[in-house]
Amino acid sequence: MDANIARCLLVAKVLASDGIMTDEEREFLESSMDALALDEAARQRVRELEGWDEAEAVVNALSDDEKRAFMDGLVQAVLADGKVSPHEMHTIEKLSSALGLD
Repeated sequence: MDANIARCLLVAKVLASDGIMTDEEREFLESSMDALALDEAARQRVRELEGWDEAEAVVNALSDDEKRAFMDGLVQAVLADGKVSPHEMHTIEKLSSALGLD
């Protein structure tokens, strides 16, 4: 799996973790996919959360600096709608731990 697809899948996973993806969060996800130049097939894969179970391992293979930058982006993602749910926070903490960034 491509690292850019994996990043977007994990952004989607965090944003969907509370069971609601707001319009602002959808816009954030779309802009993330724009920034990473995902083609329409990859975008559809992200929107359908196809392969999100594999995405963590791909992101875990990034350098520590890349992982930290990615986690900073995840924090920005959950702030997109101005609210951070306990589910979103838990997902971020769990992912941070899985990436060895405790």
